[in-house]
Amino acid sequence: MEHEVLYRPSYSLLKIKLRQGEAVCAEAGAMVSMSSSIEIKTAAKGGIFGALKRSVLGGESFFVNTFMASDSGEVTFAPTLPGDIHALELKGQSFYAQSGAYIASSPDIRVDTKWGGAKTFFSREGLFLLKMNGTGSVFLSSYGAIHEIDLEAGQKYIVDTGHMVAFAEGVGYSVKRVGGLKSTLFSGEGLVCELTGPGKIFIQTRSADAFLAWLIPQIPKKE
Repeated sequence: MEHEVLYRPSYSLLKIKLRQGEAVCAEAGAMVSMSSSIEIKTAAKGGIFGALKRSVLGGESFFVNTFMASDSGEVTFAPTLPGDIHALELKGQSFYAQSGAYIASSPDIRVDTKWGGAKTFFSREGLFLLKMNGTGSVFLSSYGAIHEIDLEAGQKYIVDTGHMVAFAEGVGYSVKRVGGLKSTLFSGEGLVCELTGPGKIFIQTRSADAFLAWLIPQIPKKE
């Protein structure tokens, strides 16, 4: 399986080339185009309970599409929001991602949900994060460009919750207020994630929450 990300970072398109017999799994609705030699199989991956958990708790679709090549061909994917696509190559390790970041992955990658604990109660990601582990490729999307940061052991870094994309297993994660209550309510920053290394983190340059906060008041109201 070969991949290429086109038109990044604003309007990224993921192109995956499959040889005969190869396959790729993807979030329902992510497919843009494909060769006539590609066949689609739709299933509740992980069984009904696993699919229901990802859908209700993780914010992902109930069904996952598997694209299988009966002959060599290609399939393209794109995220819902304009932004970047980043490829992670996992070799037995795990990564955690915000809800909606997952686009596609190799068939051997397991995508599940993980309890984030009470510390994530006010986080934009909610109580659960997506957990991806196994060996193969994982493709994540963002709103805006993706910025990668490599934290050293013990290094702390603050990220607005609306700008989180993903972080490696082993990175400490907690949600806190910016300063005191007044700062949280009136600074425009709200809640942030404090991440502690070692490990990689990925953030996005735009926030969907901030965009919606600007957009909704602009929508004309019915008289």
